[in-house]
This record gives sequence, structure tokens and C-alpha cells, in this order.
Amino acid sequence: MTGKVKAKSCILEAVHETASDLHRLGFINKRKMQELEALCLTIEVPEYDAEKIRAIRDRYKLSQSVLASILNTSLSTVRQWEIGKKHPSGPSKKLLNLLDRKGLETLI
Repeated sequence: MTGKVKAKSCILEAVHETASDLHRLGFINKRKMQELEALCLTIEVPEYDAEKIRAIRDRYKLSQSVLASILNTSLSTVRQWEIGKKHPSGPSKKLLNLLDRKGLETLI
């Protein structure tokens, strides 16, 4: 479940395209290309509803309190997400996306 990648602006899109060509030709190494991508591109983080959050928690066999601790949020917030009263946003949504895409080891 990866989000869409897009340029932060049309100027940064042009910079990224030029850097990609230079990387392909061997003038920019992989590490520098990753740095440029981090500066030029943004990832649209998908929405997480109650079912997706529960599925992630079940996949890693985490209790609500442990998930709350990993995401640096409260237990009541995780409970409200799972019953659909609230939805994660900001840093919590990005951390959920990391957990979903890269695994538990990334956040611990």
C-alpha cells in the first residue's frame, strides 16, 4: 500500500528529471539521487480507516496500547480510530503508513 509520488512543484519536478538523467548516465551516485528525491518529491499518504488500522495491528500482533506507544499517541485515540470515531492525521498517519509499508522494525 504505497502512496503516489509527485513533485512538490514544477521547478522541483524539472530538477528531479534532470538529476534522474544524470544518475542514469553515471554522473550522480545512488546516495545523492536519494537525497535529491527526498528534497524534490513528496509521497501522498493514503487514508487509514478503522478496518485498515485493525488489520495492521493484527498483522503485527500488537495490542492497542502497544500501537499507541509506537505511534506516540494515546490509547483512547487508537480506540477511537478503530471504532471509526476519528481518523489518523499528520504524523500518526505517516507513521501508520511506514508501519504498513516497511514493517514494525522500522519504527522500533
